[in-house]
Amino acid sequence: MPMSDMLLTKRHLLGGTAVAALSLAFAAFADTASAANATTAGGAQETTNAGSPEDQAPSPDGNVDMNEVLKPGTLPEIALGKEDAPVKIVEYMSLTCPHCAHFAVTTFDAIKQKYVDTGKVRFIIREFPFDPRAAAAFMLARCAPQEQYLPMVEMLFKQQIAWASPDVDGRAALLQMSKLAGFTEDSFTKCLTNQKLLDDVNSVRERAAKDFGVNATPTFLINGKRYAGDMSVAAMSKLIDSLL
Repeated sequence: MPMSDMLLTKRHLLGGTAVAALSLAFAAFADTASAANATTAGGAQETTNAGSPEDQAPSPDGNVDMNEVLKPGTLPEIALGKEDAPVKIVEYMSLTCPHCAHFAVTTFDAIKQKYVDTGKVRFIIREFPFDPRAAAAFMLARCAPQEQYLPMVEMLFKQQIAWASPDVDGRAALLQMSKLAGFTEDSFTKCLTNQKLLDDVNSVRERAAKDFGVNATPTFLINGKRYAGDMSVAAMSKLIDSLL
């Protein structure tokens, strides 16, 4: 069965808890990216009608200690919204995950406008790369000025098929997109050979897996509950409304 036919709404973790180290020349990129990552964000999930199961508030698949979740890790938090907002959402994502891209492109902006900008939700984004190519993309976003992190992540999700597909030159594609964000070839290379930064990105991922039971992307930790899988605007709205 082709890998594209095996793709699940919950993209489960394959392998151990550590992301393999990046080589300086990115020689391993084409071999380590899954064929599943070639699925476009738009094709990751079919459009559903209002009232369908996909638009119902999901059930949690576990509990987490939200006080521990909200403690910053090794990297500065990418957080939006009031710190004292009644609903706290932490999303763990992988930039090569098509369902994360689908959420980012179709759901995130609406939730931000409806709940984050109105003071009801604090939304925190954290890295959970599944492969070296995702780790590299996160490293580039972290090397950009902090105010450029979210715009760069959005660009990488929207253009996911152009750089995450296993049949493309990942290094060249990421370099081209990074130049749009102000990188030079030298700053691009320095960023992606920064071992401490790679270790920090891996640490965020390992903490999520070990301490909070994250094994799929996207995973949302919301007010002490864990929810794995993509959500529509309607589904996440119902979940948030139930907590207000």
